Amino acid sequence: MSPEMSDTLEMAIVRSNGLDTLLRDLTDRAVQAVPGAAACSITVRRADRLLTLAGSQGLPSGLDQRQYEHDSGPCVEAAATESEQYAPDLETETRWPTYTSYALSTGVRCVLAIPIEVEGERGAALNLYGVEPGALGPGRDAARAFAARVGDAINVALRVERRQESVADVRTALLSRSVIDQAVGILMAQERIDAGIALERLRRVSQNHNVKLRDLCTDLVARASGGHGRASDRSSGRN
Repeated sequence: MSPEMSDTLEMAIVRSNGLDTLLRDLTDRAVQAVPGAAACSITVRRADRLLTLAGSQGLPSGLDQRQYEHDSGPCVEAAATESEQYAPDLETETRWPTYTSYALSTGVRCVLAIPIEVEGERGAALNLYGVEPGALGPGRDAARAFAARVGDAINVALRVERRQESVADVRTALLSRSVIDQAVGILMAQERIDAGIALERLRRVSQNHNVKLRDLCTDLVARASGGHGRASDRSSGRN
């Protein structure tokens, strides 16, 4: 995927208020773009379990969930084996008997599940459902192209998510460092000790009381700022 396409997808994710909205839009577009498709969904494995990230309008309830519950069905197979699964006529399909019976009861007659490549995740698929036997056969190339678009959208969203987490981690680290420095300064002034001794005292109290150093320092700074009690009591080990 080109940098320009990646930037376009990032902007689309922002404009659509997140990945969920964008993927729902893509599943609706897939139904319009793939000949014979009556419904579409997207399956992804997260935290070692399959879930449906998005589904088009008109998707019969339970079509994917029934597969997850029994660990059997075209989308489960496509996600697990990373190979395309096509059932042109569920009336004659024998691979997933429990799922086949349920899908037929909802009016689904054929299913196409195409694996999606997702960075850092194993197991994702674009699932298309038709209501006539063989309806999805002519649209398999269009479906593969759409699966690639969905994969690009998920991968860009995951990169955005990782960047945001990284920025949040840096911000948290900076805030932690700041409050620790403030606490060290307070203790230096109140106890007339140098920075090394003040930091070591804070660390010792943190360990003895099983309190995170950042939380201990935050409490000390808050006490000093608010004037509630002696700020150095707990930090210096006094009662």
